[in-house]
Amino acid sequence: MTALLRAVESPLVPVGFNVKPHEASERLQVVTLSSDVIHGFADAMSEWPVQALEYKPFLRFAAADKLNALTEMTLGRCLNDIMQNRDSAAFLLQYEGEPDIESGELRTEFDIKLSTAISHLVGLPNHDSMYGKYYARFTVLNEDNSDSYLRQAHRRMELHTDGTYVNERTDFVIMQKLAEANMQGGESLLLHIDDWAELDKFYNHPLAKKDMVWGAPKSKNVDSKITHPVFFEEDKNGKPNMSFIDQFVEPQNMAEGMYLYQMGESIEADPNYITVPLPVGSMLVVQNLCWLHGRDKFVAHPQLSRELLRQRGHFTR
Repeated sequence: MTALLRAVESPLVPVGFNVKPHEASERLQVVTLSSDVIHGFADAMSEWPVQALEYKPFLRFAAADKLNALTEMTLGRCLNDIMQNRDSAAFLLQYEGEPDIESGELRTEFDIKLSTAISHLVGLPNHDSMYGKYYARFTVLNEDNSDSYLRQAHRRMELHTDGTYVNERTDFVIMQKLAEANMQGGESLLLHIDDWAELDKFYNHPLAKKDMVWGAPKSKNVDSKITHPVFFEEDKNGKPNMSFIDQFVEPQNMAEGMYLYQMGESIEADPNYITVPLPVGSMLVVQNLCWLHGRDKFVAHPQLSRELLRQRGHFTR
């Protein structure tokens, strides 16, 4: 009788980084790259400016490979294990020390290269119509007259998922802090939907899987509207995946309006969210199907400024 041998993957031993749960939640993993890895990545990427990554998409994968190689190919495996496990499905990536790069735009470019490598280890970023690239950069200032809450500093940005109004999968979101000045407050807010106390109430509602209309303001540069339910699919274990943002859903009748209103109120009142400060250069990476994210309000200051980077995309494995 022929024996059937099953390949067993060896236990993961991180090389050049460490992983531990965040103090605010066992779900959120903190991945810290060593100073040696950061210096090695800066050296390896010095020949390619960000413009090269923008013009030549295959270089983005080359950047990911360079970073992964510095960890003996353990980083990519670790990040994918985290992101594919619904019980975690989120990490905060930070690093020790500083690359030998002078402050200013070149220093910012290093952080963009780093988040590009991370996004291409876990999947493939979608085109961001708001910025016209595979990523978006935007700045929050003390005063704002834009057409969404994205840049408004003095109010809490409600918990939501990204990609509700685009006709492509948005499995993950990267939120990276590039720079800030005169800043107090504005911490990231996260809520895993399995921790949402009233999930069952809204998931089992008659409108949970009914198509809703979703659109976007002019600043997003997406003219078309799409339809999909809030609870648009289940994962491999039968748990709900969610797509929701209060700003961009367009209820067509009273029943839809009240369902969405009550859902938004429930999410915002839920005490199980966590607050996560982000140092400059660090990034939050969350599975967009089971994590809601938002932002706390800032303390007013005339010269308040925070520059952020966003990448959102789909898994490729």
